[in-house]
Amino acid sequence: MQEFLINLKRLGKKKIYTETITVEHKINDLKDLIVACVSSKVKQYNSKREHNHLLSFLTPSQIQEQSETGKIGFGDIDNFKMADEAESIETALQAYKDGLFLVFINDDEITALDEKITLTQDTPITFLRMTFLTGTYW
Repeated sequence: MQEFLINLKRLGKKKIYTETITVEHKINDLKDLIVACVSSKVKQYNSKREHNHLLSFLTPSQIQEQSETGKIGFGDIDNFKMADEAESIETALQAYKDGLFLVFINDDEITALDEKITLTQDTPITFLRMTFLTGTYW
């Protein structure tokens, strides 16, 4: 099992979000990477819905941390529907094919799903979400 640090960036925005994903299988190509990322996030999403607390509260330190970002919330979940991993993977692969996001590894764009890649713990991986100027897909 390996952990990779993923950078998430939106075109036209300065802020870069970082996420850690846990991978259980060896990654050979871009398709394997996308499948691993989606699987990791779906498991994280579903576990939050399985282990929901009945009554949540915030400690003073949590209030202070959240106030620095500008929003204080309890993190309550209203939607308890579990995500379908297979459907999520299919959607992510289609989004890549449609050009909704780009993937960069070591600052080189990966242009095909079957392109072979080599990853280490320190390999910079960046997902760049594209922005449409007209507000529609065409």
